[in-house]
Amino acid sequence: MKPGPRHRSAQALAVLAILGAQSAFAHVGQGEAFGLLTGFLHPISGADHVLAMVAVGLWGAQLGAPAIWVLPVAFPLVMALGGMLGFLGVPLPGVEYGIAASAIMLGAAVAFEVRPPLVVAALLVGFFAIFHGHAHGTELPEGQSALLYSMGFVIATGCLHGIGIGIGTVHRRPWGRKLLRAAGTVVAAGGVFFMLRAIA
Repeated sequence: MKPGPRHRSAQALAVLAILGAQSAFAHVGQGEAFGLLTGFLHPISGADHVLAMVAVGLWGAQLGAPAIWVLPVAFPLVMALGGMLGFLGVPLPGVEYGIAASAIMLGAAVAFEVRPPLVVAALLVGFFAIFHGHAHGTELPEGQSALLYSMGFVIATGCLHGIGIGIGTVHRRPWGRKLLRAAGTVVAAGGVFFMLRAIA
């Protein structure tokens, strides 16, 4: 079975995200690269962040065009706004709960093949992105550039979305739909785990 145009587009998006990360690191100095690297590693150092960000890609791939690119673009844009709030010290209650809830809700959306209007899906993704961005911004290491740190976690987020999209395209195959729903269940279960840990 030959990959269709949407499948090729998803693969291209994932490749561009990874190449973008490599290009960004190649064009900064050693000291600056440290701040960029710190930002890049921050999202992938927490399983709760990883689950939710991969789930955005999974859901986008499941919904198909234009959601396959709208959701992975909406999340980092709004996340950057949340990061700015964190940098400025603007309080946001329930950040850990919001991050855990994002994995639960997005994982459940994939598991149950929820297909809301595009604007609703984008608003839901954007809402949760604020919590992720705020957590990243609040944990900016002292003395590092907020701009480069932000670039790092936005690039990492794009890469995770790209991974989710790449995985999500399996739903076009006869066996892929069940596999994708199973992946959504795993994400939601992980979110429940992190929610219980946050409550405890």
